[in-house]
Amino acid sequence: MRVFFNSRHDAHDGAGEMHHGRMVPCFENARRIPIIRDAVAHAVKAQLVDPADHGMDPIRAIHDPDYLDFVENAWSEWTRAGKTGDAFPYVWPTAGFSGGNPKHISARLGQFAISSDTPITQGTWKAAYWGAQTVTSAADATWNDGEASFALTRPPGHHAHGNRYGGYCFLNNSAIAAQQMITKGAKKVAILDIDYHHGNGTQDIFYERGDVLTISIHADPTHQFPFFMGYANETGRNDGAGANLNIPLAGGSDFGAWGQGFAKAMQKLVTWQPDALVIALGVDAHEAEPICDFKLQTDDFNRIGQMIGRLGLKTVFVMEGGYAHDVIGLNVAAVLSGYLDQAKR
Repeated sequence: MRVFFNSRHDAHDGAGEMHHGRMVPCFENARRIPIIRDAVAHAVKAQLVDPADHGMDPIRAIHDPDYLDFVENAWSEWTRAGKTGDAFPYVWPTAGFSGGNPKHISARLGQFAISSDTPITQGTWKAAYWGAQTVTSAADATWNDGEASFALTRPPGHHAHGNRYGGYCFLNNSAIAAQQMITKGAKKVAILDIDYHHGNGTQDIFYERGDVLTISIHADPTHQFPFFMGYANETGRNDGAGANLNIPLAGGSDFGAWGQGFAKAMQKLVTWQPDALVIALGVDAHEAEPICDFKLQTDDFNRIGQMIGRLGLKTVFVMEGGYAHDVIGLNVAAVLSGYLDQAKR
């Protein structure tokens, strides 16, 4: 399996994050990726591939121009305003505010952020830009020859809306990968998000489109981030009616409950018959994860990979969440190994 590797991912390396009311070291940090790289290289004998630079077109196909201008320039605006340390929002344009169009960076951070957990640093745009190039290169390769690809990158992407960032995400990598295959000729693409948290940004981007099926298996948002999206009654709108499937699960779910949700997702994929598949590969459903409470084990991720392989679709894996350093590499490698074992049969 080809592994397209974002070697610039560590340009984004926040000093801390706001986690439920207190500053803590960032769970989503640069140390994650070398662990995954080494585990995958050992398990599936993968060769790392440098992404090509496809420019801004694949990014603009998903994200609004004013939002992209903000993300690209937020750090320079922050430092010009005399601010030091990582950039965080602290005020939001909530209901009851009269509006206006303030230009101060503190206002702009609140305008575009959905949460207070996501620092912007000097290298955030560089890392996110090359993440988008990584997934675009992976999508191109898989669409062209049918061989599966893994886009190993960070920051993750599935919480990023077309015009919002948060949940550690700035550019929606899975959405960019799916759109790239549509651009190259696919009639229908599916995104299957197996991260512990709901892929709210991905859902929002495609919610009124009928050419991209979005499926997310995740913790019940009644009690988990992103709280305000991810419910089972959100099924798509207009052309996208029926093209969004949310499968929220109770806290503490083990593979028995998770597997039932996954079977429902598989049934939807078989019925929908996409030309290609993007896997938003979060592995934070593992029992050792520090900010999640599902109970999956490493062997379960191998089974997940096998079931994805049985679909026989052109498949791109895109790295999302997973924060337990002791197991994150093992779990990603288990998914990919399971997939490859099944695909060879």
